[in-house]
Amino acid sequence: MDTPKYTILLVDDDPALLRLLSIRLTAADYDVMTADNGAQALAQLAVHYPHLVITDLQMDGMDGMALFDTIHRSHPTLPVIILTAHGTIPEAVAATQRGVFGFLTKPFDGKDLLVQVEKALRLSSPTPDGGSGARDDDWRKAILTRSPLMEDVLRQVRLVAESDASVLIYGESGTGKELIAQAIHKASRRRAHTFVPVNCGAIPETLLESELFGYAKGAFTGATQDHAGLFQAAHQGTLFLDEIGDMPLSLQVKLLRVLQERQVRPVGTTKSVSVDVRIISATHRSLEAEMQKGSFREDLYYRLKVVALQLPNLAAHREDIPLLATHFLERCAANSQKHVTGFAPEALEVLIQAPWPGNVRQLLNVVEQAAILSTTPIIPASLVQQALSNTPGTLPPLDDAKHHFEQEYLVRLLKITHGNVSQAARLAGRNRTEFYRLLERHHLDPVQFRAAEI
Repeated sequence: MDTPKYTILLVDDDPALLRLLSIRLTAADYDVMTADNGAQALAQLAVHYPHLVITDLQMDGMDGMALFDTIHRSHPTLPVIILTAHGTIPEAVAATQRGVFGFLTKPFDGKDLLVQVEKALRLSSPTPDGGSGARDDDWRKAILTRSPLMEDVLRQVRLVAESDASVLIYGESGTGKELIAQAIHKASRRRAHTFVPVNCGAIPETLLESELFGYAKGAFTGATQDHAGLFQAAHQGTLFLDEIGDMPLSLQVKLLRVLQERQVRPVGTTKSVSVDVRIISATHRSLEAEMQKGSFREDLYYRLKVVALQLPNLAAHREDIPLLATHFLERCAANSQKHVTGFAPEALEVLIQAPWPGNVRQLLNVVEQAAILSTTPIIPASLVQQALSNTPGTLPPLDDAKHHFEQEYLVRLLKITHGNVSQAARLAGRNRTEFYRLLERHHLDPVQFRAAEI
């Protein structure tokens, strides 16, 4: 199998320089994409997620810093190198303070460029596939996505996994916080040891302490033998504290002590036990708001939130809905041995347009219900509507979308329809001619979206 290559997106309105850079980087064994302006670069980025962006600073329309700011808002870990013929030390300092990885002044030495490129790629992504090699290339297999938004989350996951820092995962219920926690564990040096999940809101307060820290024989009625808690079960591995915002204040104090001392004291004993555990926690609540109310300790908050990851809701990456729905259907069909093979086109459109307040977990439930009730190999839209309680919701009409959201709207449609302009135009409520004008305005080529699925 060929080793995957790093992909670099080049952005410059000078065709000669764009060609020269492309030749140099291709000769250095990189895959290269090109764009001659910022808008075209963003369109490319929506289809093919690169490992690095190199952009000119001075360009008509969107300049290099504006392009960087736009990229950085959605993909904060994607490194950007800026080239300019007008570089000054203050500009370079300002750019790097804002998060630009590198700043090179034209004319630049080709070797200096390659050194910058190699450094950026080495620090931002250990290998082109985002993993750390063949031995752990399954760390992300449970997470199905074709969304640049989710790819950026996974890139952050891979970087976080290299340390033992505590991680706090934010996200609505059903967005897959435990899957992300498992991915961090599988990509880390602790992968050979145990991943122990515990839902802090599902265990009664009276039992949570003994479940976490263990207990000694005779500590309470029913304690007929010593019991090692979940901290000890996760020794040298990872302990995932889901819904940490539901943990009672009295236990937060004891958890903080464990994190500080790296020791647990089982209930009913005075002897402490050393533990080596990486802590990942998750919540759908605002812990900042809980601190303001006095229901969550500030010192514990900062212990848990060394690194924060924010998971998008399903509505923010609708292009993944057909992929996820098909996967869930295949799994349901295998478990039930029913001959259900797919969704009618209208059924997929209903799924795509639904609001999904319950996110991926709700999508799974809807697919399971529809599969169970289906009497035909192809699930019709009516069954999906029924599973959604006849409240499918819709994407916002294009006329109501603000101009700076228009491109994102079009990209979603093209991803959902795999570049099928007729279907995309129908979903948008526009005729083909008008839709093509919109695509041209945003430098979107439907062929790219078809090619992206090959």
